[in-house]
Amino acid sequence: MADPSTYRPAPGTIPDAPGVYRFHDAGGRVIYVGKAKSLRSRLSSYFADLAGLHPRTRQMVTTATGVQWTVVGTEVEALQLEYSWIKEYDPKFNVRYRDDKSYPVLAVTLHEEFPRLHVYRGPRRKGVRYFGPYAHAWAIRETLDLLLRVFPARTCSGGVFKRHSQIGRPCLLGYIGKCSAPCVGRVDADEHRGIVEDFCDFLAGHTDQLMRKLDKEMQAASAELEFERAARLRDDLEALRRAMEKQAVVLGDGTDADVVAFAEDELAAAVQIFHIRGGRVRGQRGWVIDKAEETDTAALTSQFLTQFYGEQASLADQADAGGTPVPREVLVPQLPDDEEAIAGWLGELRGSRVSLRVPQRGDKRALMETVERNAKEAFQQYKLRRAGDLTARSAALQELQEALALDTAPLRIECIDVSHVQGTDVVASLVVFEDGVPRKSEYRRFEVREGAEGGDVGSIDEVVRRRFHRYLSETAKSDIPPEQTGSGPVGAAIDPDTGRPRKFAYPPNLLVIDGGAPQANAAADALTEMGITDVAVIGLAKRLEEVWLPADPDPVILARTSEALYLLQRVRDEAHRFAIGYHRKKRGKRMTSSTLDAIPGLGETRRAALLKHFGSVRKLRQAGVDEIAEVPGIGRRTAETVHSALAAEGGTGPSPVPDDRVGPGADNAEGESSD
Repeated sequence: MADPSTYRPAPGTIPDAPGVYRFHDAGGRVIYVGKAKSLRSRLSSYFADLAGLHPRTRQMVTTATGVQWTVVGTEVEALQLEYSWIKEYDPKFNVRYRDDKSYPVLAVTLHEEFPRLHVYRGPRRKGVRYFGPYAHAWAIRETLDLLLRVFPARTCSGGVFKRHSQIGRPCLLGYIGKCSAPCVGRVDADEHRGIVEDFCDFLAGHTDQLMRKLDKEMQAASAELEFERAARLRDDLEALRRAMEKQAVVLGDGTDADVVAFAEDELAAAVQIFHIRGGRVRGQRGWVIDKAEETDTAALTSQFLTQFYGEQASLADQADAGGTPVPREVLVPQLPDDEEAIAGWLGELRGSRVSLRVPQRGDKRALMETVERNAKEAFQQYKLRRAGDLTARSAALQELQEALALDTAPLRIECIDVSHVQGTDVVASLVVFEDGVPRKSEYRRFEVREGAEGGDVGSIDEVVRRRFHRYLSETAKSDIPPEQTGSGPVGAAIDPDTGRPRKFAYPPNLLVIDGGAPQANAAADALTEMGITDVAVIGLAKRLEEVWLPADPDPVILARTSEALYLLQRVRDEAHRFAIGYHRKKRGKRMTSSTLDAIPGLGETRRAALLKHFGSVRKLRQAGVDEIAEVPGIGRRTAETVHSALAAEGGTGPSPVPDDRVGPGADNAEGESSD
């Protein structure tokens, strides 16, 4: 535990000006970022009597070993810099607004020739328009099902669309009138895009014009005695009305606003935000955060608005989406102290004036009370879950410390697992848990090279050496001269050129190996030879869940009901999931290409073109010479060669290519990088 007086800046050295400051630990890792109108006044408050500080603030200043600051010209600049640093450094003591769940949205892929409507979760992409977020995926599907009879746009995946294009028959939705079947040419690209644009206009709130148009067409069809068409238009109008009823009208004046409310105690807070567009509730989101210091509602409001709208604007820029994420009006429970700065910054993001105010009476006040009730309910549920989670995780780490005789609780645990099939396509995974929670951004995967010849032991030895060689190389860079804008050095963990944490820069307190005594000994020997003595190593054997310590003849047996064993199992199973997913992906690529590799005159580019056109080797086998010759870059002679080679190899039987989409670990979006 550090003494704040050891790194307190000298009196008079802190400027009396607006700016942004950051505390860092002994390794140079930024642990807290804040802004202030007066850096001198704000920073001085951290070096007061420790007993009078908020518990989280006290923990932060005793963990830190230095503080730095940057002077800016205005409060708006301070807001922007604080947001950038929080996003860049991810400081563990900052208030971080993380979704209490992953909210689904309705995505429209406008960048495709035939745009698709589908439920989506994940990062925003260019050329895609999003509507939501919705509380539940079923709410999107229910609304979509109602609207497809009026806007029969494509909802199928690319593979399904291509398959029905090839067979010349639409899917079930095409037969029942809920898809215009562009796959078989019932409508062309322009007609289909017009349907999709009408759908987007309806969800964007332009409903009155469309309803009047359909009603006029219905009346005209009835007057011309086209009763079947009039009945269909009547049903379309009813479907639109039902869809609109699901989005309750809360403000009759067509207000565009976001309504924010908090529920809090001394240590944590919950926030709820309702998105009101055209007077209707278009979406709802919620977060729960741990307070880093003693913070009132005004300060929470300032922090939330900065992080939320900064992130939304960033996502909109990345997706190159039209419109703005900032509404004309933001209703809050209490105005922040820097109200003018935040309102000005929001106005810059929107491109026009934004009203930031507290509703006092009427419908908007009633809506604020509804949002507050939602925040209180979410906060109560969070505290019930959190009590169990924190107790279990703390107990698990404490039990591990005692059972393994560690000096401190293993706050950072890394686990290595090797995956292969009879020694082929050998890969390994490394997963990271911090405070008993997975940190997926730091997952890594390895393609094992020389070590594969030595079996699992050799593979473990290679992966450990590669992982910790990177750690030693990053640590060696600590010879960089100290950067001193406030006090304290910049450690090896932070790259002074980019200001970002280096990969592999932090060693684990505990290294878990999926295996028994031989694997644990191999990892420990590799660390010893590299001169690393402060990382504990254990092996976790699957059969009896025994914990093996290096060089110990007998395993450590943890109680089957212990939280420590449960945590180790979670870590090991996550490493196994991540490793087997990478192995299946690697093996699938090899097996897919091996069938075509032996065909003379067929290079990598042509193989890729064939697989992209037909989708699989099995379908390629079933194709005739003329169909193969239609692929760009494939001539008649090459097509005949391919057809003859595949027919000689196995006729039109099923391809041995495995389906990478099946099984756990197949979807590995996290940790894409490897050493």
